Amino acid sequence: MQYIADILMGLGALGATIYCMVLGSRLKRFNQLENGMGGAIAVLSAQVDDMTKALNRAQGASANSAEQLRGLTERAEQAAQRLELLIATMQERTAPAAPAPAPAPVPPVAPVAVEPDPRRARVLRRRSRTSDLEAAE
Repeated sequence: MQYIADILMGLGALGATIYCMVLGSRLKRFNQLENGMGGAIAVLSAQVDDMTKALNRAQGASANSAEQLRGLTERAEQAAQRLELLIATMQERTAPAAPAPAPAPVPPVAPVAVEPDPRRARVLRRRSRTSDLEAAE
């Protein structure tokens, strides 16, 4: 019985050894940098680093642009207020002190009979140049 237990334990150890060797070879192929998943992971990691740097640069540029836009907006609002004041003062200066007198009525004129012209009016139409049409296309 002891002999059978030793044989079974040896076979179990041999099976575990073969299983570990198979897993080791699979892991080695998985981590190869040239054509395995390790290479793909390394490439993706480099791309993530590049994208992070680009994102940080874009955030810095947008913050700078937002600050400039804020300053320009404040300047525009101040200019609009000054223009409103200028327009109000100009309207006050040009406003008439007294209403202008009404113009004198014009006497009515007797209608004159106009004879229709026996000739018909002609409409002259010109054709557009082909260069205009070609430019539109």
